[in-house]
Amino acid sequence: MESFLLQAALYLGIGLLAVPLAMRFGLGSILGYLIAGICIGPIFGFVGDTSELQHFAEFGVVMLLFIIGLELEPQALWKMRGRLLTLGGFQVALSTALIGLGAYAIGLAWQTSLAIGLIFALSSTAIVLQTLNEKDLIQSSGGRSAFSVLLMQDIAVIPMLALLPLLAVAAEPSLRPDGSITRPGDAASLEEAAHHSLSMVEGLPGWAIALITAMAIAAIVLAGMFLTRPLFRYINAARLRELNTALSLFIVVSIAVLMNLVGLSPALGAFLAGVLLAGSEFRHELESDIEPFKGMLLGLFFITVGAGINFNILFGEPLTILGLTVALILIKGAVLFVISLFFTMSGKDRMLFTLSLAQAGEFGFVLISLALQQSVFSVALGQYLLLIVAMSMLLTPLMFIVYEKLAKQMADSSEDKIDETIDESGPIIIAGIGRFGQVINQMVSSAGFKTTVLDHDVKTIELLRKFGFKGYLGNLRRPEVLQAAGLAKAKVFVVALDDKELTTRVVKYAKRIHPGIHVVARAVDRMHVYELHQAGADDIVRELFDSSLRAGRYVLENLGWTEYDAAKLEQAFFRHDRRALRDLADLWDPQVPVHANTAFVERAKDLNKDLETQILQEMQDRGISPRAEPDTPVSKDDDLDPERAWEEKT
Repeated sequence: MESFLLQAALYLGIGLLAVPLAMRFGLGSILGYLIAGICIGPIFGFVGDTSELQHFAEFGVVMLLFIIGLELEPQALWKMRGRLLTLGGFQVALSTALIGLGAYAIGLAWQTSLAIGLIFALSSTAIVLQTLNEKDLIQSSGGRSAFSVLLMQDIAVIPMLALLPLLAVAAEPSLRPDGSITRPGDAASLEEAAHHSLSMVEGLPGWAIALITAMAIAAIVLAGMFLTRPLFRYINAARLRELNTALSLFIVVSIAVLMNLVGLSPALGAFLAGVLLAGSEFRHELESDIEPFKGMLLGLFFITVGAGINFNILFGEPLTILGLTVALILIKGAVLFVISLFFTMSGKDRMLFTLSLAQAGEFGFVLISLALQQSVFSVALGQYLLLIVAMSMLLTPLMFIVYEKLAKQMADSSEDKIDETIDESGPIIIAGIGRFGQVINQMVSSAGFKTTVLDHDVKTIELLRKFGFKGYLGNLRRPEVLQAAGLAKAKVFVVALDDKELTTRVVKYAKRIHPGIHVVARAVDRMHVYELHQAGADDIVRELFDSSLRAGRYVLENLGWTEYDAAKLEQAFFRHDRRALRDLADLWDPQVPVHANTAFVERAKDLNKDLETQILQEMQDRGISPRAEPDTPVSKDDDLDPERAWEEKT
């Protein structure tokens, strides 16, 4: 017990040190955990046998599959079926086939070759999605395509977990929990079998095993459909948060136990249960309860994987390991590149799709661990495979760097070029036609003004034209796009982008080229307002400010204020906030952190006091008590807020 606690404390401590460093250098949390395990295992030798802790940490994988299932509603999967089956299906099938054939060509058994193909066909969901989000590439065509493939791979893990035990090679040794090797039929193997007598299917004929397995899966399906809702309602009636967490853990652990009893992977049952509960009203409750345990145990799992990697093989045969790693990346990259050609991706999107998914993934560690337990291949071969997976994941940040270098040099047919000549221009240019820009465009167009709309997303422009609005495709990072749109002759330029950095750059460029143009810019937050003010924007609109004011007015109305009084206070707050922004903008310095800017902080405090004084004076002038209660009916005046009146009528 003491050694277990010592290992747990050591693993958690090194994780707390290594993961923040890895995140700071852009390597991602998974690589951080692997590096932490490598440090305390192969490098410094602080730990030896990790099997005892690894069995505990494997529950992180079970919980991960459960949460993935929760996020995959059957209806949503059905809508995405085309992209999943084509992009994702072809990638998994072709990668498995080519890698498996390569393994078979060097003399491995076909069962072992197929298992290796399945393991290496998967990419790193955690690293790729995190990097795409950090680099703001997830909404690009290449990013969305990569996400579809990763989603299909996550789904494909489930049949892989069920298939691997069927590929066991009887003559191969397997890895026991204590790290020693055992072969089927020897004394150690028989003794181990005696200790695992909890299995419900041990010694039964094939038809009985199949029947019990089907019954276990049916039990999970029926329980997910009919028992979970009443059970959650019963637990929620106690109004104790810890009982909800206990119920969530009970569901996952019970499924794992049942799957073990029938000889199936616990992760398979957890995934199935997650999918069944994805559409329930308790989905978010389950996810929030399981997420902390999943993250901690999954991190612990990757630390144990890193600690168990045999780096003596790497140091003894560095060229072999690196050669096999590069070969894996080249094979997967070639498959991804060919698939991208059939789906007519643009140059940058094709390179992003190819380079982002060419590595092996974290589920490779899970499959290798299961394969070793089931004697699918030897322990020695498993050590090689673990090294190749780890090395390919460590190279992933490098592949994204290569993509960024290539992207700067490539002419992109979908984003870096205008898809057509902008044959007309008007007095108003709207850059960005998302939720924010659409409202502006509709309002201005309805008043009879002609607008020139620009956006970098093909589907957005196509959808805009279906509704009768003309838009043009163009990457606003390129100055010639704005020039072609008639920036030099326009009167008003609306920058409605959701990218802070790009918005500021575009405003600066527009004001430099055409100082007389009136720029209306969308700001993400208060600090962004100051940046845009210095860039030269004439009118700056915080994307959530006006809606927040209206929500605050609704609160006052429901505390007993009339709509008229609440609207007047809203207007007073709006005027004060605009004055405060102008005052503080002159004191704001982008080179100095806000908390260190003494003049800025002191002026902000004074303005807050002025606001309180002004609001109290406004209330006194109208005879409103600061603590007015809703003791009288609130008057309704439809003319004050047409949107509010529409909401009430509908």
